[in-house]
Order: sequence, then C-alpha cells, then structure tokens
Amino acid sequence: MCGRTACSLGADNLRRACAYRDSRGRQRQPEWIRAERYRPSYNKGPQSNGPVLLSRRHLQQDADSSERVLMDMRWGLVPSWFKKDDPSKMQFNTSNCRSDTMLKKSSYKAEEKEGEEEWRGWRLLTMAGIFDCWEPPAGGEMLYTYTIITVDASKDVSFIHHRMPAILDGDEAIRKWLDFAEVPTQEAVKLIQPTENIVFHPVSTFVNSVRNNAPECLAPIELGAKKEVKATPSSKTMLGWLKNSQEGSPQKKENDLPRWTSQFIHSPSPKKTSADILQQWLGKEGQPAAKKRKA
Repeated sequence: MCGRTACSLGADNLRRACAYRDSRGRQRQPEWIRAERYRPSYNKGPQSNGPVLLSRRHLQQDADSSERVLMDMRWGLVPSWFKKDDPSKMQFNTSNCRSDTMLKKSSYKAEEKEGEEEWRGWRLLTMAGIFDCWEPPAGGEMLYTYTIITVDASKDVSFIHHRMPAILDGDEAIRKWLDFAEVPTQEAVKLIQPTENIVFHPVSTFVNSVRNNAPECLAPIELGAKKEVKATPSSKTMLGWLKNSQEGSPQKKENDLPRWTSQFIHSPSPKKTSADILQQWLGKEGQPAAKKRKA
C-alpha cells in the first residue's frame, strides 16, 4: 500500500535532520556510506533508490551498535538467498512487508528515513523497514535493498486504505528499532503499531508517474476542483519553500533543525504485495551469520 515516498533534502541536510545521541549521550550525525549515489527526489517509487538509516554494526562488527549510518538502497527487497543472476527476475512485489508476516521471525530489522523535507517545523517521516544484501551468484557488487513494513491503518487514515506504513515516532522509538545489540527483538517489534500522530493531505495524480519529479508532487490540492493542481495560498507557500530548500539555497539556514511532530502524505495505493516471498525469506533457517542484516 506504500507506493510513493519523497526525500528532497540534500545529503548534508539529511544528515543534520537525522541527528541523534549515541550510547554515551554524545550528539552525533550519521555518516553517509556511498553518499555520491544518493539523489534527492520529490517522487520515489518502488525500484528507485532511497536513504536508509541503520546501525553501523551491520557493516563493521566491532562498531558501537548505537552508532548510525545512512545508505542509499534500492526499494524492493531482494533476499540474500535469491539464486538468479538478475534481481529483476523476481516475480514478487517486495516493496512492502506486512507486520504480521515479519513477526514470524523479525531477525532482519532496519529503519528507513523517507518523507518530505522539514516544513513549518515538521520533520521527516520515519518508517520502519527491513533490508538485506544480495550478492550476484557469478560475483560482482553487492546489492542493498529494503522493504517498508506496513500495519493496520489507524482510525484517522482507514478511509484512505486499510494499511499504513509502520511509523517510528521520536528518537527513542528509532533508537530501540535500530540498536539490535542492546534492545531485544521482542521489545523492538512492539514499536510496530498504527499511529495517529500524523497529518496528511490529498495530492495530485501528477505523482502517479515516477517521471514527474517536482514540488508539485507534494503540493496540497482541493478535492473536487476542476484542475488537478490548483494553486491555493497554502500550496503556493509550500511550493515556494520546497523549490528553495535544496542544499545550498540561500533561503535555507544551516542550523534549521526539525521539530519532532510526524506527518504523512497520502498517495494512491499500488497493487497488493505478496507476503509469501517475505514470509519465506523471514522464516528461512540455517543461513550463515554473515548473511543476516539487522538494524
């Protein structure tokens, strides 16, 4: 049900928006891994790349598990045990993962940061997810992919869709979800619940095509209006801010830090995903320890 996200922040601003305190109470910013691959976008769909926040210990076994890094990963999970030579040959939609499937064996936890850039004191939408690392059978570069966990929709948004992304509200929830070495899995999965601490608005069908990558993808519209994208005072304000919020803009101050109130932007629902392949993957036993990726 989650088929569109957006993250228009530049790489450096995204680091600042993901600031946190480590296990020693020190204020930190996550380090980018392969930052050159990250591309801001107003319209991200499955198979596109997006920023993912995870524990550094996945990449460095002796690292502090509370230390976080950012990686650009492909949306649509490719499990490490997939044997074909081309991930596009997967015949299943793995852009979403149902929470009830995940709970059967939630040993591959990750946390993903997607959403609209800070606006009027709001912050990035923080969604829980699962990631894995796939190695081509014939050798080659490792492919990191992720899926977004979904839960039953809260009362406020159930009229839109019966499912919604699992949202981690606040840094304490993010810490518990990511710090797999200190927080037991059964405690972490309790965070995967519907939330009503969200704000949403309708957007134009302009967002339906991933070829469209402009602030208009996020602009509020008036339902029932003759034109899909109507320039209301609020949308004009939002569009003006978004167009000037890219990294390096003189109108974007370096010390602008987000305040912690969640938001959720409604987008049209794609076709249903297959829980079977994810259940098979999550329940697979006997994998080498090096293949497991938790965050």
